[in-house]
Amino acid sequence: MFFDSMAFTNIHVLISLIGIVAGFAVLYGLLTSRAMPAVTATFLLFTVLTSATGFLFPRPHLLPSHIVGIIALVILAIALYALYGRHLRGVWRPVYVITAVISLYLNIFVLIVQSYMKVPALHALAPKGSEPPFAITQGLTLLIFVVLGYLAVRRFHPATATTLEYTPR
Repeated sequence: MFFDSMAFTNIHVLISLIGIVAGFAVLYGLLTSRAMPAVTATFLLFTVLTSATGFLFPRPHLLPSHIVGIIALVILAIALYALYGRHLRGVWRPVYVITAVISLYLNIFVLIVQSYMKVPALHALAPKGSEPPFAITQGLTLLIFVVLGYLAVRRFHPATATTLEYTPR
């Protein structure tokens, strides 16, 4: 191996956590109709980095985590285009909101999976990752994100959305 896997794992986790924290700030902005360009750029950058660095872990074959990473990168590409390419005009505003919320959800989905794998108390509740505590946690998380996504689409109408030049400084 050409790199220190523990150091790389720690960097990957830090990148992921920065993306998640920034993502919750962006979600708050969506729910309160605030654009927050710097926080949004941070969220999108670190979420892309989270997915991209996930592919750098040496694995012998395609895993479910790779599939989630591919889906996440496609969704992030759409979010980036809606925000920076189309400037949230017309249909691109709800497209951006939905893809941003899905991107945060996928980060949380993976956080829950990793937590049940690595945190001893959680692992004891669901050692195979398919037991009821794990399924209930993931189901409730999905439900919460569906509700928050719906509310965000309904509420995110920044006054300048049609003329927004959304470029981070």
